[in-house]
Amino acid sequence: QVQLVESGGGLVQTGGSLRLSCAASGRTFGTYAMGWFRQAPGKEREIVAAINWSGSSRFYGDSVQGRFTISRDNAKNTVYLQMNSLKPEDTAVYYCAAAQYYRVRASDYNYWGQGTLVTVSS
Repeated sequence: QVQLVESGGGLVQTGGSLRLSCAASGRTFGTYAMGWFRQAPGKEREIVAAINWSGSSRFYGDSVQGRFTISRDNAKNTVYLQMNSLKPEDTAVYYCAAAQYYRVRASDYNYWGQGTLVTVSS
């Protein structure tokens, strides 16, 4: 099993950057696909980015394409989300998640972190 802990959220101004980290427990982290999701008040949880076990395949939601970058360091059991050119509409609770297979549906992910709040001020 995998336990996930996010960090790096906070308050940032429009146009700024944040780097989220998700630390995973266990020695099998490298076998899991990882995803970042976010949920804003009154909205459904949506895919932000996903990465397969090796990092060779990456997916980005349309709203963050070109601005966010997902990466992973399996030796450190950590997945990252670099967020640049942040906009107020990026404000949400961000969750990292782990899945056995590379997917983009939230329902396909088995393990979830507690979430970290990102607030982008205008």
